[in-house]
Amino acid sequence: MKEFFEAIEYLFVDILLYPYDIFRALELENWTGASIVNWLFMAIGFVAFFYWMKELKKYNDNNEEDRDPKAHSFLN
Repeated sequence: MKEFFEAIEYLFVDILLYPYDIFRALELENWTGASIVNWLFMAIGFVAFFYWMKELKKYNDNNEEDRDPKAHSFLN
């Protein structure tokens, strides 16, 4: 049973989380390089947000939504 848990430890520590060890070592030399993953995620989030707002505006301009207060059953 001990080998099973050691295999799980090996999988997570030595394989799946290894890239984070690289970023941690890189942080001591170059903060921007270590934070590039965070910057990429933020850029993807901003692009997705603006795309979603553009789509909502398109549907709003076409008046495709029923804006009657009784249009939704939970507003009865």
